Amino acid sequence: MARVCSPYFDPEYENLSTRINPPRVCVDNSSCSDCTLVKVDSVNKPGILLEVVQVLTDLDLIITKAYISSDGGWFMDVFHVTDQQGKQIMDRKTIDHIEKALGPKGHNTEVVKTWPGKRVGVHSVGDHTAIELIGRDRPGLLSEISAVLADLHFNVVAAEVWTHNRRIACVLYVNDTTSQPVDHPTRLSTIEERLKNILRGCEDDDNVGHTSFSMGFTHVDRRLHQMLFADRDYEGSGGHGGGGGGGLSNEVDFPACFQPKITIERWEEKGYSVVSVRCKDRAKLMFDIVCTLTDMEYVVFHATISSDGPYASQEYYIRHMDGCTLDTEGEKERVVKCIDAAIRRRVSEGLRLELCAKDRVGLLSEVTRILRENGLSVIRAGVSTIGEQAMNVFYVRDSSGNSVDIQKIEALRKEIGHTMMFNVKKVPTSSKAPETSGWAKTSFFFGNLLERFLA
Repeated sequence: MARVCSPYFDPEYENLSTRINPPRVCVDNSSCSDCTLVKVDSVNKPGILLEVVQVLTDLDLIITKAYISSDGGWFMDVFHVTDQQGKQIMDRKTIDHIEKALGPKGHNTEVVKTWPGKRVGVHSVGDHTAIELIGRDRPGLLSEISAVLADLHFNVVAAEVWTHNRRIACVLYVNDTTSQPVDHPTRLSTIEERLKNILRGCEDDDNVGHTSFSMGFTHVDRRLHQMLFADRDYEGSGGHGGGGGGGLSNEVDFPACFQPKITIERWEEKGYSVVSVRCKDRAKLMFDIVCTLTDMEYVVFHATISSDGPYASQEYYIRHMDGCTLDTEGEKERVVKCIDAAIRRRVSEGLRLELCAKDRVGLLSEVTRILRENGLSVIRAGVSTIGEQAMNVFYVRDSSGNSVDIQKIEALRKEIGHTMMFNVKKVPTSSKAPETSGWAKTSFFFGNLLERFLA
């Protein structure tokens, strides 16, 4: 690996520099008529690009273009963003949150409280315990997991579930019947043992699945990326991620024109490795790629992001944290595989089911049981609770991994339509440009979902 000079970040100097030169944030709606410009200038520090992108994506903003520069000690970037409907950001509350979260008071706890975002940990969504699960996927597994929690009288108040390469990763936020976190060692041990048995299934290998209780404050989407990365899901069918027979094939079969194309070249003059990505555009694409590069300990010095109709083009100028570039074919191949996996993990083609009902213990177990009994497998899911309303979003296929027969959906609607609000969306799979309607986006936007159901 070629080594070049890389900036050293002294923590004390970094704090001093931040106090002397606090971050400057500008939310500009006048320069462009079709988008909002978010400009950030601040002292450079490790991970700052991911922090900024995370704030914007947590607000469900769509990044259509971005220009990043962080050579030396200063970080300067410009993001072109829109809301889910493709319009400028005019909501004063959203603008204020961007300015506070990315400005000098960005780490102030009061700012976090006003818009908690998506973090893993006991205090992230109130008095709840976060359970992390990683294992080999199979049809009906989410139903089995939620049935165990219901049997133990635990309520799932929020959850994120991803599947990729026959692996499943999920973060579940639970509390007991008194709405208190589960913290007694005996009860935690019981949960862990029963969930471990579910993940193990009929196999004797203890490494098939893992259960843990999160006490930290990692962003939940980033945590899911980390869990699947540590599980080596990027290795495909030839490695751990393939898992062998019996799992649900949850790989997205992209049309040829949308297959991710990832290349890595070396810019000799400046000492950068240049990572170029071209693929189908979607919400949170930039976050997924930057998150992966950051967790692989690569530093992004410059980047250009753009979208052309249904396509996204992203270019990153990177070095490893030790100042080295990617020179061996093995290193390049690993980075390409990891970025490709990061792109595919969040993609879910096919049918999206949206359900809204009064929250109660066992609701998720009931819904997933009905899905399983109707021959549907969940390939991605999001669960949220606002007040007394629980909102569930499921991306489903049949038990063989194929598209769902609409007759099954009609039977499902008849079975549960009288007890909860039920909506079906077809996620576009063609080469047409993505729809601009927020309901057609593949990101979870629970605020709009609740508003629509309660209207």
